[in-house]
Amino acid sequence: MTIEDYLAQGGKLTSPGNVPPRYRGELLRLMATFVDSELAGSAGFADTINDAPGIKSRIAAARIVLEKADHAERVLKIMAEFGANTDRYEGVHPWTARLARDADIGASRQGGDMRLSVFHYPLQGWVDAVVMNVLQGAAAVIQLREFAKISYQPLAEVFRAVAPREARHYELGCEGLAKIVETDDGREQARASLAYWTPRVEAGFGPPKSTRFDTLSRFGLRHRPNAALLADWRAETGKLLSDLHLT
Repeated sequence: MTIEDYLAQGGKLTSPGNVPPRYRGELLRLMATFVDSELAGSAGFADTINDAPGIKSRIAAARIVLEKADHAERVLKIMAEFGANTDRYEGVHPWTARLARDADIGASRQGGDMRLSVFHYPLQGWVDAVVMNVLQGAAAVIQLREFAKISYQPLAEVFRAVAPREARHYELGCEGLAKIVETDDGREQARASLAYWTPRVEAGFGPPKSTRFDTLSRFGLRHRPNAALLADWRAETGKLLSDLHLT
């Protein structure tokens, strides 16, 4: 049995020494995207802690900042086992760097990192940060369900460990958004932020038909296509926003 047949039939790999070159490249790409997105997300959200309207929300924001950095560190340790240059993550990369608010980059990467495109846009105040956290948090929960089943077992275990914490980040965002929409002004601000962030988060799912999906599927690094993940996200966020009377 070839390694691709083994993986396509649900086989698992457990160490860098068993990994073929193409698989290694795809796995490192996946890990870099996760690490860079977590670090950029953590850095961006840190600036909003002082915008939080109360102690409970400040604690929630600080928790999200801390745990996202911790999640990045866990995956970074696995990248190091593959010989990746992890030194660039030790304070050298500008994780707080953002593009102009009106930039339109679609799903393309920018600069020298692999963060999802949504993390290149700046946050504007507390309401904007909460809305972005809700939309991207729902996307993270869905993506982590996918990552928890990948064929590289040590990484799948890390993703299964961090998934409940990312789900809690999403829940904290939902709680914050429910509080915001209690006032007319908060509701209007939330609607404006939803209009801004929704297409940018959707872009993070990639094109509906990815040319890389077949390869990733053969390697056991993806199981469901982009269109299916995006449909799940739309269903999840659609129900939430309907319950909050934001649609």
